[in-house]
Amino acid sequence: MEKHDAMLQVHLERPIYEQETLNEDYHYERPKAFVFQDALNTLKHKQWKSCVTSAIPSIHWLKEYNWKGSILSDIISGLTVAIMHIPQGMAYALLGNVPPVVGIYMAFFPVLVYFFFGTSRHVSMGTFAVVCLMTGKTVTTYSVSNNDISNPNATIALSSLPEVYTYTPMQVATAVTLVVGIYQIIMYIFHLGVISTLLSEPLVNSFTTGAAVYVLISQIKDLLGLKIPKQKGYFKLIFTLIDIFKEIRNTNLAAVLTSSITITTLVFNNEILKPWISKKCSIPIPIELIAVVSGTLISKYFCLSTKYNIQDVGNIPTGLPTPTPPTLDLLHLVAIDSIAITMVSYTITISMALIFAQKLNYKINSNQELLAMGLSNIVGSFFSCMPVSASLSRSLIQQTVGGRTQIASLVSCAILLTILLWIGPFFEPLPRCVLASIIVVALKGMFQQASQFIKFLKLSKSDALIWISTFLIVVIVNIDIGLLAGIIISLAIILWQSLRPYTCLLGQLPNTDLYLDTSRCKMAIETPGVKIFHYCGALNFANISHFKSELYNLIGINPQKIIDQKTKLRESGIYMDTDDLEDKQQLQCVIMDMSALSYIDSSGVIALNSVKREFQQIDVHFYLVSCTSPVFETIKKCDMYLHGTLTFKIFTTIQDAKTYLEKKLYL
Repeated sequence: MEKHDAMLQVHLERPIYEQETLNEDYHYERPKAFVFQDALNTLKHKQWKSCVTSAIPSIHWLKEYNWKGSILSDIISGLTVAIMHIPQGMAYALLGNVPPVVGIYMAFFPVLVYFFFGTSRHVSMGTFAVVCLMTGKTVTTYSVSNNDISNPNATIALSSLPEVYTYTPMQVATAVTLVVGIYQIIMYIFHLGVISTLLSEPLVNSFTTGAAVYVLISQIKDLLGLKIPKQKGYFKLIFTLIDIFKEIRNTNLAAVLTSSITITTLVFNNEILKPWISKKCSIPIPIELIAVVSGTLISKYFCLSTKYNIQDVGNIPTGLPTPTPPTLDLLHLVAIDSIAITMVSYTITISMALIFAQKLNYKINSNQELLAMGLSNIVGSFFSCMPVSASLSRSLIQQTVGGRTQIASLVSCAILLTILLWIGPFFEPLPRCVLASIIVVALKGMFQQASQFIKFLKLSKSDALIWISTFLIVVIVNIDIGLLAGIIISLAIILWQSLRPYTCLLGQLPNTDLYLDTSRCKMAIETPGVKIFHYCGALNFANISHFKSELYNLIGINPQKIIDQKTKLRESGIYMDTDDLEDKQQLQCVIMDMSALSYIDSSGVIALNSVKREFQQIDVHFYLVSCTSPVFETIKKCDMYLHGTLTFKIFTTIQDAKTYLEKKLYL
C-alpha cells in the first residue's frame, strides 16, 4: 500500500507535459524512410540462392518432405481429387462456353506450375464455377461459335449488334487467361494483393450467390434439351429466361428424364449416403465420376444422341494441346473484363488458402500466391486454358482424405495426363444434360450462402445494403456490373462513415484518471467550465464542416455567433438576447482529445486554427491533447509554415491540460 502511494505521489509530482516539451526531453526523432535505398540494400545483401528459394517455395519444402509418413496420404488424396477433376472440369468448361476437354487441361498445366510456385499445401487449383462463368460471359461477348453461325435465330441476333466479332471461343478464353496472368504478375511485383480486401465478406457472399443464379439459368437449356441462342450484353439473364419460355414447348423429354435421374441420384448420395459413409470412411463416393461414366456408357450403347436427339459432349481430342500463343489482338478487348476475373479468382484462392493455413497451423505468402497464380495462368494461356482458381469442394476433399502437401496435386496431374493421352475420347458420347445436372447439384452450397443475408442484416445495415444491392444487380443487369456496383457501394459506405466520424463529450469517473463518453456512461462527471471533446477518425478537407458542427453542437456554444452578437451590440447599441453570452461566461476551456484521430491534413489543421481563434475571441482556452506522433508532426509542420511557430497548446494527456488550466486560472 505504501509502495502504491509512493508511485502515485511520483506520478502526481511529474511535470505538466506539452507534447513539444516531452519530445525535447526524451529525444524524439522522426524516423527517416528511404524506401528505394532500403530495397537496394536488401537486394545487395540477399544471396541469389535465397532469392530463387523464396520465389520457388517447392525447392525448400521438398527437401524436408517426409516421404515415409506422407507419400501414401498424398497419393490417396491425389487420386480422389483427380476423380473429382474429370466431371467438374468438363462441366465447368461448359460454363466458359469452351469444349469440355478444356476443364481437364486446366486441371493439368496450371496445377503443375502452381505445384512449384504456390505456398498453400491444400488448395486444389483448376476450374471454379464463378470464374468459369465470368470468363464465359467474356467469351460470349467477343466470339461466335459454330452453333451461333448455323443457327438462323442467333444470326439475326448477332446482326443487330453494332459490331460482330469473329474470334473463336478458345481464342477469347486464352486471351483472357493471359491478361489475368499478367495482371496477377503486376500485382505481385507491386505487392498489390491488398486490393482484394475491397471484396468484403458480404460482397463476395452476395456476388457468388448471384453468380449461382446465373449458373442455374444457364444450365436450364441443357437440362431440358433446348436449343436457344446465347444472349450478349446487359440483362441477358432476363432475355435467356424469355427465350426458354418461348422454346419450352420444344422440350426434349429424354433429356428431362436423364437430367431428373442424374439429379435425383446425386442428391440422394449427397444428402443420405454421403453423411452415412463419412462416419465409416474418409474417402467419399466419387458419385460425379460414376454419373459421368454411367451416362457415357448408356448414351453410347442406347444411342441417345441419334435416337432421342440428346446433345452430347462431342469431339474430345487425344494427346496434349499444341502450345499456341494467345491472340494478341484480343488483349485490349478483354482487358477490362479481366480485372474482375483477376480479383475474384485471387480473392477466392487466398481466402481458401488462409482457411487451411489457420486450421492446420502453417503459413502462406499472399504475395507469392499472386506469382504462382500469375505464372499458372500465363502458362495455361498457351495450352488452351481458362483462368484458374481454387475450388472449395476439391480443396476440402484434398485435405479431408489426408492430403498433406501439393504432392497430391502432382499425383492428380499424372492421372489426368493418362486421361488426356488415351482415355479422353471415351467421354465423347456423354450427354450434356448429365454435366448440367452435376453443375446444378453442386450449386447447393452457393445457394445456401443466401442465408448469410439474415446475419448481415442483424449485424450491420450497411453490410445488408451491400449484399442485396450486389445480388440484385448481378442477377438483373450483369455479373461484372454487379461486382463493380458492389465495390462502389462498399467504398461509398466507407466514405460516408469517414465523413461522419464518432464524436462525444468526455467526463471523468470519480477518483480515477478515466474519461468516458458522458452520453453512455452516466457515472462520468464533467468538470465545471471545461468541455472535453473526443473525436474519432480522420480530420480532412472533406469532413471539417461536420467536425465544426459536431463540436459546437456538443459544447452548446457557437463562438462565431457570440462574436457577431458582441459586434452588433457594440456597433448599434440595440438590446439583444444575451443568453448565449451568459452561457459563454460559464465555459472556460475546450479540450480536444485527439487520441483516436488517425489522420489530419493541412485543411484539418487550418480548421483547428480557425476554431482556436474563434474561442480565443470569446476568452475560452482551446487545448489539444493525446496527439499521435504522425498527427503532431503534421500539425507542427503546417503551423510552422503558416505562422513560423507552434501556436497550439498540445498536452500529452487530458489531466496535463486540466492541471495547466487550473494553475493558469487560479495561481
